[in-house]
Amino acid sequence: MLDQKDFKIIKEIVEEFFKKIDLEIFIENLNFREEILFLNLKVKEPKLLIGERGEALSDLQHLLKAITKRKIKKEFYLDLDINNYKKRKIEYLKELAKNLADEVALTKKEKILPPMSAYERRIIHLELAGRKDVTTQSTGKEPDRKVIIKLYP
Repeated sequence: MLDQKDFKIIKEIVEEFFKKIDLEIFIENLNFREEILFLNLKVKEPKLLIGERGEALSDLQHLLKAITKRKIKKEFYLDLDINNYKKRKIEYLKELAKNLADEVALTKKEKILPPMSAYERRIIHLELAGRKDVTTQSTGKEPDRKVIIKLYP
């Protein structure tokens, strides 16, 4: 389990990392729960760090995790967010899932979503798992895997 000393080291590592690449950041949130270190940064130009469909953010998260693991020898998962991008994306995907499920239930026609990452597909599946009128399934091969929402048989 991470302690205050670990948080201080991680904060220093993150600040130094962004200073070296000449980007000004503000650590808005740094907390730990259930083996996950949540780190939310505020930046002026988030598009550069988030990238298309969050791919740069994912790569950056992986890189920062590798760097921090060299200093902190404890097991933890790093969940990096920038300007609440992930939080907004999750809310959007949940709302999309509900709206499309309602449409499928009404029209009796399945809906095929565009290709998504495994993380995004999981959000859709979990959001609709409790519904009795529709079901979801993933189809295709990475990176073109999609979610299909259809009537429950």
